[in-house]
Amino acid sequence: MIHNVRLVDVEKAELIEHQLVLLAGEQILAIVPERQLSLYSELPQLDGRGHYLTPALWDMHVHFEGRTLEQDNALLLPLYLAYGITAVREAASNLAPVVLRWRDEIAAGRLLGPRIFTAGQKFEGINSLWDGDLEVGSQAEMLAGMDQLQAQKVDFIKITENTMQPELYLSTVREAQKRGLQVSAHVPYALSIDELASAGLSSIEHASYLLRLGFADEAAVAAKVRAGQLSPAAAAVHYQQGFNQQQALKGYARLAKAGVAVTPTLIGGQQLAMLHHTDHSHDVFLTYLTKDFISNYQWRIDRMAGETPAQQLTRQQKEQLIASQLPLLQQAGVTLLAGSDSAALNTYVYPAQALHDELLLWQQAGMQSADILRAATINGARFMGQGQYYGSVAAGKKADLLLLSANPLQDIAATRRLDSLIYKGKVYDRAALDQLLQRAAMQKQSLDLHRQQK
Repeated sequence: MIHNVRLVDVEKAELIEHQLVLLAGEQILAIVPERQLSLYSELPQLDGRGHYLTPALWDMHVHFEGRTLEQDNALLLPLYLAYGITAVREAASNLAPVVLRWRDEIAAGRLLGPRIFTAGQKFEGINSLWDGDLEVGSQAEMLAGMDQLQAQKVDFIKITENTMQPELYLSTVREAQKRGLQVSAHVPYALSIDELASAGLSSIEHASYLLRLGFADEAAVAAKVRAGQLSPAAAAVHYQQGFNQQQALKGYARLAKAGVAVTPTLIGGQQLAMLHHTDHSHDVFLTYLTKDFISNYQWRIDRMAGETPAQQLTRQQKEQLIASQLPLLQQAGVTLLAGSDSAALNTYVYPAQALHDELLLWQQAGMQSADILRAATINGARFMGQGQYYGSVAAGKKADLLLLSANPLQDIAATRRLDSLIYKGKVYDRAALDQLLQRAAMQKQSLDLHRQQK
């Protein structure tokens, strides 16, 4: 039992003082007032005095990628637990077979890491920019790909917009919806957000796409791109100026009505916007990242090396505009999902840590801590159809729990102040969590040394 704890009700945004939480294996058996302690005095006790009990966190957008980085990603899996994250939604990668295996091994208790929900391979068009995706150029190929992913029992479908043709893109969304599969996507210039929502889209990945809703001619622009009358590059230029907030609010209301969720992923854009002003050489998380992993950061650094001060300012202003939309999306009733987009290809977006960085950016953008906490707990669980098991502290639910030394309803930075994790029937106190970090650092050093000697 956990006794004399302050229970954080994420749904009501309330604290319930002096609670006694009874656990049996992985399940929350009951929650009763502390005054009933004498009835359960024979049970092993975890003292919750001065602490806040919350559901564990969900990172709703990560990637485990890099064909030569299987070990590099694997050593990071326990770090998610050390940062209080017990579930991740893996939005496709070129390590898809490995990730599917990890998912099953974690579920069976043979591998230590967060519960994984994965898209496997993402759908793309022919000759896509991305490595390891599922390239389709026809309806028949798309249907065969959908059959393949279903046979692998993927948890959702992911689509990106590099080369897939617009009609096939829409057809893929419709087919996923028809099969009862959630479908998350980027937004190609040749399709409007409303078209995708009507086709059955479940979530938009990255809030940057939502700025297009601030343009009254979004549908007309998409039609011109689709007809070959406007290039995607020209459409991108069109959307650089003229954003109308009132127009965007109407679009957010339509998104909410259609039930389309949004995973904003602010941290990646923020890291790039401040790249020329930040020294990352002493970042603590580099302790856990191999040289091969970090080397993937360089391509974005090189690409941005020639940016002028004016271009840097424009980038920063765009990121500020994107961030400012989060409270408005929340007010419109759009379901927000907290995700980091951590990946070897995303520069200085560190696995596990980046979710906490993301949450702090939401707070700086004006979001209330309670709403942010919901986005990182109950919203993710419900979105993945797991709300009856995870996402809140309640009798009958799974005991994926955090003991924090500060109140996350007052300041979301409290999620960093993790004293103990309860996961899969085991208590990880601060010393055990630190041991996970130390082990990852040692594995990283060993892997770097081994490769250096080869």
